[in-house]
Amino acid sequence: MLYLSSQFKKSSHLKLKNWIRLNLAYLGLSKKHAIFRARRWEKSLERIFKKTLYTEKYEEIGKIHDIFGPVKMPFISVKVQNEDFDPHGKFYAKLT
Repeated sequence: MLYLSSQFKKSSHLKLKNWIRLNLAYLGLSKKHAIFRARRWEKSLERIFKKTLYTEKYEEIGKIHDIFGPVKMPFISVKVQNEDFDPHGKFYAKLT
């Protein structure tokens, strides 16, 4: 499920604006890109294109390189900088 909100909750109860929680299924690595599949998608989420993808601990994974495939459940290619991330974790993008 995708959560659109101006903030997301963490254990420290920080309130950050312009963060979007993405419900992504990790599919694997392709050269230097991690490939995910969006479990739910809304047209408004196209704003994450070329934005940075983060873990729940604010660790940068990489930049969203491409969004492709079916309109309702597209694939998302992320050019990874850090290959050491939990593929089953929670992912966020920050809109500026």
